[in-house]
Amino acid sequence: PMYDVHNCPDQPPKGYPYEWNTRSLLENWKPDDTNIPSSVHQGLCVFDYRREYIKASNYRRAEVPFVVRGDPEVAQTVERWNSPGYMNQLLRDDVQHRAEYSENNHFMYWRPDTMHFKKPSVRKPPTKMIRMTYQDWVQHANVTDERLLGPDQPHWYFRLIGCGETGPQGECDAGSSEYLFDELTFFQPRQGLLYMVEPHEQKGLHCRFGMKGVIAENHFDSSRNAIAVLGGERRYILSHPKHCQNLALLPLGHPSARHSAVDWSDPDYEDFPMFANAESNEVVLQAGDVLYLPTNWFHYIISLSMNFQCNSRSGK
Repeated sequence: PMYDVHNCPDQPPKGYPYEWNTRSLLENWKPDDTNIPSSVHQGLCVFDYRREYIKASNYRRAEVPFVVRGDPEVAQTVERWNSPGYMNQLLRDDVQHRAEYSENNHFMYWRPDTMHFKKPSVRKPPTKMIRMTYQDWVQHANVTDERLLGPDQPHWYFRLIGCGETGPQGECDAGSSEYLFDELTFFQPRQGLLYMVEPHEQKGLHCRFGMKGVIAENHFDSSRNAIAVLGGERRYILSHPKHCQNLALLPLGHPSARHSAVDWSDPDYEDFPMFANAESNEVVLQAGDVLYLPTNWFHYIISLSMNFQCNSRSGK
């Protein structure tokens, strides 16, 4: 890119964020590989919370993606969540939470109540929705034997949801985790916070705990998002909404609508010729990093290690 991602101008430069051909990006670093290569295709600016808060605010106002590092409140949460025994205390072993199981490392959202899309080929959910305790998830996810982490091995994804006053009440259940609002003070629905653009439109808090190798398929969300990594590392591949027609989205009414039909681990350019024209950039998020993701931006996520991530949405 024509700018230094660690020393960006005060306002987003023309053509920001820089993008590369998605095919070459995926060939440079295959999604199933959790080892970081010597060069990555990073087009996103990284701002220091204390020194570059105004710059970050400018980019947020322009509704472009960027990363913030060095936020003291985020750092305090990272420290707590990575202290031995803290999460076991926070997530008691008598409370089951939502989780997902996949026979491989690919996870895709599936909403069975949209089954008016009647093609027989889509009747089997790609992932199984289950409930488990945090302690159960750790037992499954904390694997050091690389042979058990391969793309064809079972993977587990663990979730916490805090609804709050403005969140989707229908999504909360016996395992609702309202204490998340005390834990993640930087995501509280208050005016004047960098990550909460429209606090009154906040759609609750969601935390996702990923086992190494877990892939969340490429998709978009119809609200702006702030994503904090609180432990471990995640790779995010982003595409501007203008690339929609190149990403071969599943049709409206499909249980996995909003997602790309392409298997990014092994793209079929004969079935999806337009995918060869897509463009993307990528970033490796580490504990303490917060990614600002505007409405409708496409993202494809890979867990590079066992990790914790929490996000909150605030309006469109």
